Amino acid sequence: MNNNVVGFPRVGKLRELKFISEKYFRGEVNEQELQQVAKDLRAEHWKFQKSAGIHWIPSNDFSFYDGVLDTAVLLNVIPKKYQQLQLGETDTYFAMARGYQGEAGDVPALAMKKWFNTNYHYLVPEISDDTEIKLVGEKPFLEYQEAKQFGIQTKPVLVGPFTFLKLAKYQGTKKAEDFAGDLAKAYAEALKKLGDLGAEWIQLDEPALVQDLSAEDFELFYELYQEILAAKGTVKVLLQTYFGDIRDYYKEIVTLDFDGIGLDFVEGKQSLSLVQKYGLPKNKVLFAGLVNGKNIWKSNYETVLGALEELKAYASEIVLSTSCSLLHVPYTLQNETSLEPEVEQYFAFALEKLQELKELSVLTETDDYKVEKEYLENKELFAKERLYQNDDIKKQVADLKEEEFVRLPLRKERQKLQKEALNLPLFPTTTIGSFPQTIEVKKNRTAYRKGEIDKNAYDNRVYEFIKDCIAKQEELGIDVLVHGEYERNDMVEFFGENLEGYVFTEKAWVQSYGTRCVKPPIIFGDVKRSKPITTSYLEYAQRLTDLPVKGMLTGPVTILNWSFPREDISLKEMAYQIGIAIRSEVLDLEKAGIKIIQIDEAALKEKLPIRKSDWYSEYLDWAIPAFRLCHSGVKPETQIHTHMCYSEFNEIIHDIDNMDADVISFEASRSKLTILDAIQESNFETEVGPGVYDIHSPRVPSVEEIVEALKTMLEKIDVNKLWVNPDCGLKTRGIPETEASLKNLVQAAKILREQY
Repeated sequence: MNNNVVGFPRVGKLRELKFISEKYFRGEVNEQELQQVAKDLRAEHWKFQKSAGIHWIPSNDFSFYDGVLDTAVLLNVIPKKYQQLQLGETDTYFAMARGYQGEAGDVPALAMKKWFNTNYHYLVPEISDDTEIKLVGEKPFLEYQEAKQFGIQTKPVLVGPFTFLKLAKYQGTKKAEDFAGDLAKAYAEALKKLGDLGAEWIQLDEPALVQDLSAEDFELFYELYQEILAAKGTVKVLLQTYFGDIRDYYKEIVTLDFDGIGLDFVEGKQSLSLVQKYGLPKNKVLFAGLVNGKNIWKSNYETVLGALEELKAYASEIVLSTSCSLLHVPYTLQNETSLEPEVEQYFAFALEKLQELKELSVLTETDDYKVEKEYLENKELFAKERLYQNDDIKKQVADLKEEEFVRLPLRKERQKLQKEALNLPLFPTTTIGSFPQTIEVKKNRTAYRKGEIDKNAYDNRVYEFIKDCIAKQEELGIDVLVHGEYERNDMVEFFGENLEGYVFTEKAWVQSYGTRCVKPPIIFGDVKRSKPITTSYLEYAQRLTDLPVKGMLTGPVTILNWSFPREDISLKEMAYQIGIAIRSEVLDLEKAGIKIIQIDEAALKEKLPIRKSDWYSEYLDWAIPAFRLCHSGVKPETQIHTHMCYSEFNEIIHDIDNMDADVISFEASRSKLTILDAIQESNFETEVGPGVYDIHSPRVPSVEEIVEALKTMLEKIDVNKLWVNPDCGLKTRGIPETEASLKNLVQAAKILREQY
């Protein structure tokens, strides 16, 4: 059986793309050097897949920043504010991604949002009434030709036109359907051009099809593809879906003139039943997404091969495929030297998944795969009992009572008590938690990890960083301080390192956005807290100042969502295990005299099912209680904060209010404060701090800009409920821009206090 890869990681085995891009941003290398590293990476990735025996190898899955942004540039969807900078093609691209502040002007970046239910972020295309959509870019064609020079026939990948229009933001009176005709022409032209170059198959990614679709949505999809498919010529088109099933219009979609249909059989709960019920036309190839592209566990060969056997009755030709792009998993296990063999044997990263595809393809061709060595070894692995099981925490979860999820007294009463106890000014200023991770901070962490210094020496240096951070915040005039988080490398990995049941990697990096890569910890067994994690650092910070210092914790849902989860127990059980651990930490901080505790749930929406009908039964009914479990036992005077970023929360605003936090800060600047209407309409009880500037861009917001943002907020938010803060943590920013931005933020708050 042939096999297929939907997409491959792009940052490189050792994050080569990240480092060369950042050097380019700093002016340390020129564009030619940047492009050469990118070219070398693409060649390496294609050759890896070729040598692994992959039949359908993707091209144009590479990106310097984001594939949706690449598509916008390809199609001339470049807002005038960036064109007017006259920076050149590459720098205009990065201005759209990161914002620009310099001689040519001052322009913020495009909005950034979560890519469906993943921790990857895409740049939101902006389409104005005068946008002229047309094919202007060369990237897919050049990269296809690059691969051909190595003797590798690839399958060019494009973000599909329907998904592109659904993800775009419209800046005017025109809507998606008004641009459908021009967009279809551009895609038809791209297909013809790729066909003329020798492409045999082209993959069009349409994950938007797994969302709830209206009749108007399908009409838009149908209109686009009627024109595109009519002009495809000899090239074959693969409609690739992932992150769910296409239950709404499966029957109609498979009758269109696609040559292949890619379905996700991992997250697509109804994919198998849809194929069984409606079948697949004999002239179409089924690309069966049965190797999980989003998690790091080995495939269960018995399950995959059984599904393939079942599908053979309904599809005349099947290609074994990853369920989605391998962008969402680390590059390879080859870089790991410290994983226990008993643990590592369960894992498959991107390169290892290529080997799985090859082995499974071979097994499908054997007379009896159940007697083959690879099958038997895999079956034996899945029959073993895992390490790190803990009966005590299992019992604690089983014995949880309803009152452990409820905080008393009611929030309105608590807020009065907290205002008296904390005595904060109107429009209190704060930050989200982390401060810039300087070279000195990183050196200290590296020295400790390498055993060059002991824990005592490491902590003493951390305390020095904390002392400087507290002094700087007092100097800037911030009202609620943070300790800077210098003891932690990552908001999830740090907690995982201090909890039982987790295992960690050395170089298992995954792209989150642009050059930002994360190294998600792995939940391998039952999770339990055995000792305090942050208390000593927060106690020290609070002793340095009379101002309140926020305790900074990561919430159970975010720890779960930003880890690679187990597949042998439910997400709910894992969330409650982590919730019990964080509750212990919250209570210890309160005992230590910390009066404000922030429990970040940055990733609350990340695992929200794509279809609304599944929101409560499969997620919110345990995700919201898991957060409440963390803080239900604190005193009324203790103020609980939380933070969320890079998602649209309007549709679950009532559920967020039901988390029963006292204060919540939102990412808001890149989403243009769209959450304000939802806050007003829902009579939101929680005090709020919508971000007043974007920390993912190096530009410094002016005082006037922040004042204007705050005044916009005050049109929808009660004057006594508004906090002033950046979008997110400051760890990725430099010190000069951070201090300049916070100075302006404090000044803006003071101006408003005088007016109100």
